Amino acid sequence: MTTSAPLPSFVLVPGYWLGAWAWDAVADDLRARGHDVLALTLPGLDPDDPQRFSATLVQQADAVSAAVKAASPPVVLVAHSGAGAVASLVLDRDPGSVARVVYVDSGPSSDGSAFDASLPAEVTELPLPLPAYDDLEASVDGLTDEQLATFRERAVPEPAGVVRAPVELIDEARHEVPTTIIASSIPSEVMMQMARDGHPMMAAVAELRDLQLVDLPTGHWPMWSRPADLAAAIADASVDA
Repeated sequence: MTTSAPLPSFVLVPGYWLGAWAWDAVADDLRARGHDVLALTLPGLDPDDPQRFSATLVQQADAVSAAVKAASPPVVLVAHSGAGAVASLVLDRDPGSVARVVYVDSGPSSDGSAFDASLPAEVTELPLPLPAYDDLEASVDGLTDEQLATFRERAVPEPAGVVRAPVELIDEARHEVPTTIIASSIPSEVMMQMARDGHPMMAAVAELRDLQLVDLPTGHWPMWSRPADLAAAIADASVDA
């Protein structure tokens, strides 16, 4: 009598300005497929936390590491957008802690990189640029007016310490972790050319040893514009986890 392998558990980490709520539709879909799912609100992104302005990138990585450790193996870590830096720290600490990492319109960070190291020291937070989403240099394709309004209403300013902090990485074994990049606002072909050209946003992708690319054309927030398709892409990428 054979015993089927356990389904992977998912730890979902949202990008800048977002909490666990951003994953609601995707998380529900994955749970309906039989997976255990934990969506996180990172330190500094809880609007009711009076200490949130002092949150650090290390504290965010601590929270994700704890969630990964608590999840039932095999564990798949899913990171959207700016959460790629947090995922990179988690993998650097313990490359064997996850069976696969899935970057959603994102990728791994390079050692020493920062989202915006030039952010002035007196700045305590980085709010969602409003009303001009063009300032984000990120596509809102596929989002309805209602979704954009919810984004504006629920967005929490990112702690400045997280924005300017360099990502310190030392363990080359992080490059060995099976990786999927789900490309939505930037086609995977363009992402890979950026990696080959050494573009700071994608340079670390060129170091990955086991990389799977999935194109899901839409804007930068596919968890809202194409949630069912994103859930299916995450689940399919994790079949062998």
